[in-house]
Amino acid sequence: MKKILILFSHPKFEKSRANTVLVKHIRNKEGVTFHDLYERYPDFHIDVDAEKEILNQHDVIIWHHPLYWYSCPPLMKQWIDMVLEFGWAYGPEGKALQSKTCLNVITTGGSREVYCSEGTNSFTVNQFLRPFEQTANLCGMTYYPPFAVMGTHNLSNEDLILHAKQYGDLIDLLQNELVVTDFKGCAFLNDIPELKPA
Repeated sequence: MKKILILFSHPKFEKSRANTVLVKHIRNKEGVTFHDLYERYPDFHIDVDAEKEILNQHDVIIWHHPLYWYSCPPLMKQWIDMVLEFGWAYGPEGKALQSKTCLNVITTGGSREVYCSEGTNSFTVNQFLRPFEQTANLCGMTYYPPFAVMGTHNLSNEDLILHAKQYGDLIDLLQNELVVTDFKGCAFLNDIPELKPA
């Protein structure tokens, strides 16, 4: 069974109804390490060596965060800047992360409809996440499309529970080494047949 590291970054986690439901559903799953960056580093002083060791111990890396101003919260960006060092994560000698799987799990207040060329945000979620995709590519990781919970302010509790179940099912798929290869027509992992509600 593959080991999964969830790098969670949310500066207002206690006020996030959507993330509270998602996290509650997956944080205690076997083989999953839930690593809350704001809880661990409230002063932003990241222990780089400790973070590298955590990465070494896992096969799948999930960046779980709200989409803040079309990116991630600042502590996650600092984590990427500091931990994924040249000569370790990338570069001629930087092979520590090669062959690992990586993806984003995101929440947005805006619905899918506003994240497109015709919508108020002008670009798709996948376009906004290109820096994460390229970071994974540079580090030799396999990058999957995001798992996205969108329009969170308008979701019912039942909708959120359904998304949380899908998140748990996705983790099960990743742990059991099922390789999802056909993403055609699926901008989000939520849309793959394996995660569609019955």
